[in-house]
Amino acid sequence: MDLLNTLVDKGLRRELPTREEALAVLATSDDDLLDVVAAAGKVRRKWFGRRVKLNYLVNLKSGLCPEDCSYCSQRLGSTAGILKYTWLKPDEASQAAAAGLAGGAKRVCLVASGRGPTDRDVDRVSETIKAIKDGNEGVEVCACLGLLSDGQAERLREAGADAYNHNLNTSESTYGEITTTHTYADRVDTVNKAHAAGLSACSGLIAGMGESDEDLVDVVYALRELDPDSVPVNFLIPFEGTPLAKEWNLTPQRCLRILAMVRFVCPDVEVRIAGGREVHLRTLQPLALHLANSIFLGDYLTSEGQAGRADLEMIADAGFEVEGAGEVTLPEHRATAGGGGCGSHASAGCGSHEGGGCGSHADGGVCGTAAAEPAAPAAEPRTDLVAVRRRGAGTDLAPNA
Repeated sequence: MDLLNTLVDKGLRRELPTREEALAVLATSDDDLLDVVAAAGKVRRKWFGRRVKLNYLVNLKSGLCPEDCSYCSQRLGSTAGILKYTWLKPDEASQAAAAGLAGGAKRVCLVASGRGPTDRDVDRVSETIKAIKDGNEGVEVCACLGLLSDGQAERLREAGADAYNHNLNTSESTYGEITTTHTYADRVDTVNKAHAAGLSACSGLIAGMGESDEDLVDVVYALRELDPDSVPVNFLIPFEGTPLAKEWNLTPQRCLRILAMVRFVCPDVEVRIAGGREVHLRTLQPLALHLANSIFLGDYLTSEGQAGRADLEMIADAGFEVEGAGEVTLPEHRATAGGGGCGSHASAGCGSHEGGGCGSHADGGVCGTAAAEPAAPAAEPRTDLVAVRRRGAGTDLAPNA
């Protein structure tokens, strides 16, 4: 397929695909799916070999959030029966993190619900970062605390944080439909604050909220503009008790196409399969490792994930290997100071959204390719796969790692 050959060539050169090419990936048929995975897999292996980075989530403060993000079980007004608790003490958080690290995770992601941290909250998290790093040499720590105020990113960096996560989630044009208590611009501002403070920026998206293909491409192109080192791809977990509980729009095949599109647009970035992979990818999870080079081990913030041992077996059975603590995740040009990023903006045409090539946004056509078949309807809702986390952080039970 000419489209895939073109995308592989561009990915190996870190060159930005046209919007029409990205849309065409999402519009490919199931008959072509393995070809799409194989093509994106070539790009993934070029920049990350067969390594899979393991990350581990610790929910420092669960529920009780004043924001109204429609996708979130911790939102204002949510009736989802999730765990609710206030801040974990540093030693409790460190103990929770230890289980993930013992399972092979090299990054701990410290997350807290809420609009954004107070200065006292930054102090709490700083103490937690120190507790984790004191007991685990070489561990990476990423903080995810919401919208940052001036100076807070610098304080987290001084405390030893390596990265900061704040997702864009969806396109700017549709952001107001999922959240009203803050703006898309607020999120962009926080990612820029993390960058400016010298933190590795982590920012991604949520698929499956009823968005269009154009929305997905818009948010991924916006992420490439922001140039994060890590792009987590979440698949909506439709929790009962949230406004999006009835949104079951994803099939395993569509999830793979979305991951492939992200890989082609951001070829040399850590693409992480995040929340919802067990719910929506299901038995096709091993195929997704050919597209993404990073996953979360075990459970998520408020939902159960696949058992940590099953994750490790899946990685080995698929012919991949867990990335070691001493290995550098990112390619050399990104890992070194002043690296070019997700397609160095000066040379790769990052942001050339207009006039990029043949085909209109409406039909997703690409020069030299036929119009794609309509997307297949999503399968029946798998509510049986949505399980509330009842172990690990905030409980007396051992975590799933």
